[in-house]
Amino acid sequence: MSESILTVEHLKASIAGQQVVEDVTFSVPATGITAVLGRNGVGKTSTLRGILGLISRQGAVTLAGERIDTLPTYRIVQRGVGYVPEDREVFAGLTVAENLALAVRTKNPRRDFVDALFPDLVARRAQLAGTLSGGQQQMVSVARALLNENQILLVDEPTKGLAPKIVAEVARALQEAAKIVPILLVEQNLEVVRQLADDAVVIAGGRVIHTGPARGILDDPALTTRLLGVSAEVHT
Repeated sequence: MSESILTVEHLKASIAGQQVVEDVTFSVPATGITAVLGRNGVGKTSTLRGILGLISRQGAVTLAGERIDTLPTYRIVQRGVGYVPEDREVFAGLTVAENLALAVRTKNPRRDFVDALFPDLVARRAQLAGTLSGGQQQMVSVARALLNENQILLVDEPTKGLAPKIVAEVARALQEAAKIVPILLVEQNLEVVRQLADDAVVIAGGRVIHTGPARGILDDPALTTRLLGVSAEVHT
């Protein structure tokens, strides 16, 4: 098994005084994709936001052997934690090119890699991001994170609300991205998880209740139903 790039220990997080992450402990291997699974409202997104310091949190977060939980969010990002937020959050009044330019924080951004991964964005560089489709906006959001040489990507619900064809394109992009950077992925689409994820962390009630190979969950219908409350009927 690969060594860990990110370790989260006894993470607690709250929003406006309300506890949303109770006690989360897990580690992320330095290669591949680790999925964060769980029913709606159990604290998956809040776990990512807690790691980044976007919400009030306690506990230890270690990136490549260095504690980052005492750092402000911008310092965590500078350490190499890329973030693809839920609901894309592109700058609607800026062009695609301007959205990407704002994200660059290294001298040699991976423009060629991003352009090859998202040729549709190359053709739309001058288009305002707010006029793009939901899928195209998601591609901008992923592309922004991939421009920099990150140590890990935190990706939150990248296929949410997208048409099946676009889901496949986003999944393919993440699969390629995982060849150069490990990914911690929150995803509800179990078919996408089956396609992409090596490992899985299952959260319920703000706590980790299961960790292990993703296929170990998805190939066991009873376990999938017990942990996630849904059927694992996805295509292989």
